[in-house]
Amino acid sequence: MGETTDKIEIYVACLASYNNGILHGAWIDANQDVGSIHDEIRAMLQASPMRGAEEYAIHDTQGFERVAISEYQSIETVVEIAGFISEHGMVGAKLMEHYNNIEDAKTSMEGHYAGVYASLAEFAEEITEATTEIPNSLSFYIDYERMAHDLEINDIIAFETNFEEIHVFWSH
Repeated sequence: MGETTDKIEIYVACLASYNNGILHGAWIDANQDVGSIHDEIRAMLQASPMRGAEEYAIHDTQGFERVAISEYQSIETVVEIAGFISEHGMVGAKLMEHYNNIEDAKTSMEGHYAGVYASLAEFAEEITEATTEIPNSLSFYIDYERMAHDLEINDIIAFETNFEEIHVFWSH
């Protein structure tokens, strides 16, 4: 499946510093356990130029593609999303972007994935030929492009992750 090219990270900023016009924070690898990320956040806060810094926010991300991570997203959710994207690459990121919900993205990946195709017409042709016996005399008259269009409207979700790399999922 399509791979992401970036390391998956979050930029965590010290809010005490930020509120005083000082940029202090750290890029943290999101592909580690929750406890390790919290340890790195604590270390960043302890190194803050503001004494007693306790609060932080996620101010930037890298490698999450276009998946929205909010400033106050729980670290548990960040780790779960990062793991999903790491495991499934760009198609995982596209699912997360589409559903904006990790559980729906996982359900779709685990139970509704139909495969990767060069085009949706290729997908339509494959399922038609697998389920219907088409006489040779009619095979040149079938419009798989139009069938693919209808499938996309009613029955499937598709994500292009690269040239001629379209991942197809059955709608649920």
